[in-house]
Amino acid sequence: MRQRVVRQWVLGVVTVLAIATPGMAQTTASLRVSTRLIPPFVIQESNQQLTGFSIDLWQQVAARLGKQSEFQVQANVQNLLQSLREKRADVGVAAISVTAVRERDFDFSHPIFDSGLAIMVRAKPDNSGLGLLTLLLSPALGQLLGLMLILILVPAHIIYFLERKPGGIIEGQGYIPGIFKACWWAAATLSAQADEMPKSPWGRIIALGAMLTSVVFVAYFTATVTTSLTVQQLQGGIRGPEDLPGKRVATTVGSTAATYLQNQRADVLAVKVIDEAYTALTEGRVEAVVFDAPVLLHYTANAGRGRMMLVGSVFQKESYAIALPNGSPYREPINKALLQIQEDGTYATLYQKWFGDQQ
Repeated sequence: MRQRVVRQWVLGVVTVLAIATPGMAQTTASLRVSTRLIPPFVIQESNQQLTGFSIDLWQQVAARLGKQSEFQVQANVQNLLQSLREKRADVGVAAISVTAVRERDFDFSHPIFDSGLAIMVRAKPDNSGLGLLTLLLSPALGQLLGLMLILILVPAHIIYFLERKPGGIIEGQGYIPGIFKACWWAAATLSAQADEMPKSPWGRIIALGAMLTSVVFVAYFTATVTTSLTVQQLQGGIRGPEDLPGKRVATTVGSTAATYLQNQRADVLAVKVIDEAYTALTEGRVEAVVFDAPVLLHYTANAGRGRMMLVGSVFQKESYAIALPNGSPYREPINKALLQIQEDGTYATLYQKWFGDQQ
């Protein structure tokens, strides 16, 4: 009797374990996560551990799914997507843009980040002759020179007619030599360098007005020239996406930026990883880098600080999402987890951690 009870108890335990084990395996089984290094979304630390906005977000999703993660670091987005296509990975997590073409071959989760493309150029002066010529022919500088000519010619003619009388500074001189001397005086006064003042009362009033005008003009002249130098030298020939056609521009192969640049008929240097594009721009082999805006913003604020700058505004708006093989059973659970993360404030916390107040 006792042996029968023991046998039944053992059989019951085995049955429970047999029933529970598949469920436990299903809950705790690891997911193969294909990714690529793309700061600040995916960063590899010195201890080889992965971190970044997308990694932190995925860890939150995986925790809600009860899954462990086995990360596979790919060289670029092409290799990442290929690993999903060949079912060597269960999910793709990085900064993966959702496009109509990719939607045909893959499933995507709800969007995890709204982004777009940006343009990065070198932040150093262009001392070439072409850059200086562009500066000299700029409309702002032309308007400034026109204003300066008016401020010289008008006072010069007034002083000429007032000071050609006996005792004046242009006494007895004809129009050509007299107006030349008057223009010289007006130009010197405008630059606060005049060494001779009119003798007549009205002439001195005009001189006083000219000196006051010179103070304002010199400040305006300095500000205008400084602004023109900054714009012309730092931005060069690229100020926005409309300037990209025909320009030598670097981006990564297979990216949405590469597709955009090809459609814009830019001269594209397609590299395997974005760091190679940064190097090409530093060495002057390209005029700009076009890539995901948050990635370029992170670079200019850190490794490229003081050497690189963004020009224009964000364009070609796009959304990032978690990529999966077509027909993946994980799409719906992942979407539910993402909604929970949005609703409980976890997403906002992660965004603040990695991007601060950037919009």
